Amino acid sequence: MPAIFESTFEVTAADLDAMQHVNNVRYLQWVQDVSEAAWTQTAKPEWLEQYKWVAINHFIEYKKPAFLGDQIQIKTHVNEHTGVKSNRLVRVFNATTGDLLMQSSSWWCMIDANNLKPTRIPKEVTEAFV
Repeated sequence: MPAIFESTFEVTAADLDAMQHVNNVRYLQWVQDVSEAAWTQTAKPEWLEQYKWVAINHFIEYKKPAFLGDQIQIKTHVNEHTGVKSNRLVRVFNATTGDLLMQSSSWWCMIDANNLKPTRIPKEVTEAFV
């Protein structure tokens, strides 16, 4: 069973677009933020110094809108690791109704923090997340 990272917060005015619902760019920012938070919470201190992640791609599927004041719950987990790449799934819910608002699948590449080149994901990292 993969390690699931969760975060809950309230939609603010800064999250909204001209139609007064959460802007699609904000959802992408949430994907970035929750992915980083999941990594930093789980990773050992030496991993945080040695490795960094860069996004390769994001596939985002919008299901329902979110509005000012909505309570948002985000859940994420690593779906798989392969070589230098990791696939992370993110789901955004309305915490009050349980409705799925957005889901994404993102591929990330692990890089060496010193030389900024792709590096194979160590087995101990894979085991900590999958």
